[in-house]
Amino acid sequence: MSFKSIVRELKEMKDGIGSIPRRGVEAKHQLSRKKNHIAPDQALLPSDSDQQSKWANLPPELLLNIVRRVEESETSWPARAVVVFCASVCRSWREVTKEIVRTPEQCGRLTFPISLKQPGSRDFPIQCFIRRDRATATYLLFFGLMPSEDGSDKLLLAARKLRRATCTDFLISLVADDFSRPSSTYVGKLRSNFLGTKFTIHDGQPPCGMAIQPTNRMSRRFHSKQVSPRVPAYNYRIGTISYEFNVLRTRGPRRMNCIMNSIPFSSIEEGGAAPTPSSFPQSFEEHLSSVPGFKEKGPVTCSGVPGLSVSPGLTMGSPEPLVLKNKAPRWHEQLQCWCLNFKGRVTVASVKNFQLVAAIDPTHNEPTAEQEKVILQFGKIGKDIFTMDYHYPLSAFLAFAICLSSFDTKPACE
Repeated sequence: MSFKSIVRELKEMKDGIGSIPRRGVEAKHQLSRKKNHIAPDQALLPSDSDQQSKWANLPPELLLNIVRRVEESETSWPARAVVVFCASVCRSWREVTKEIVRTPEQCGRLTFPISLKQPGSRDFPIQCFIRRDRATATYLLFFGLMPSEDGSDKLLLAARKLRRATCTDFLISLVADDFSRPSSTYVGKLRSNFLGTKFTIHDGQPPCGMAIQPTNRMSRRFHSKQVSPRVPAYNYRIGTISYEFNVLRTRGPRRMNCIMNSIPFSSIEEGGAAPTPSSFPQSFEEHLSSVPGFKEKGPVTCSGVPGLSVSPGLTMGSPEPLVLKNKAPRWHEQLQCWCLNFKGRVTVASVKNFQLVAAIDPTHNEPTAEQEKVILQFGKIGKDIFTMDYHYPLSAFLAFAICLSSFDTKPACE
């Protein structure tokens, strides 16, 4: 069988996969007719022979070769969906696919939803664009250089803006038609203060390997006994974004400062690494147990300890967080405007355009090339179309949340 025919049949396996649950239902009906019989727990599920189709019975060496060739050939969306199809065949295919597919840091590709929580590539930026819909107050993040003519762009994340009496919320989801917090597609949110000068990034799952507690007892989105235990029930404060006051407009363009509580400063140093989650929590208990030092009585606070300053959401002993600042633009005498080198990715002047770099303490050693690199840049290329290019150690979710803060009204900053 040729490689092309294998890929073609992979795309046609949807019907075969959809028949598995029916056999599982039939097995349950057969067992219900024999109430006096005792059967093992496995009988309630599709048997191995039902799940293991001719594709699952492939020799491991051949299976590994097929999935590897598919992963290497399908480099970008929408063709990248074939790799996801491979992981949907059965358990053995899923394990092999997860073993072969590398993180965005290693390959610069986005494949599974967890890739949106993993750091981007170190070598080159992952280029995306944001489409704003003023009528519905939604913002859609797509993968790619710019919008395509046929509309086949891959949707990564979606956000909806909700204005409240004292703040503004941007609810972030994996889909564009469901922003409800109990939903399994809920990713996190961005909340602003009343003046629009400070924003807080909340994650729906605890950051990987970081000692960050839920913000407070009231941050639970619903009671764990009222819904499925597979859905996360906390919002975790993982970052803050601050804009300097500029009421008289005498300080030039916007000045912003971002504290990434979930990313240690050591990640941009030589030999450093940023936390990289491997999967979403599969249960409520796993969701809570992944938080270091979690207790049922609530989060641990550090208030009242003399001489100890801890960022909100962090616990004692947390590493120094990564701090980002906007790159200062230069004044162009001929154009009479502030300018930044976006390398062709931004074409329209806007107050929202910015570039973020690491904020280095002057007491530290001379900054390295890695520390001077532009980690995130955002700018306008058309009406309601904006580009977003992010680097390691930011993830697509964090970069999108930072860019969303630029869309909110800021009467005290401009």
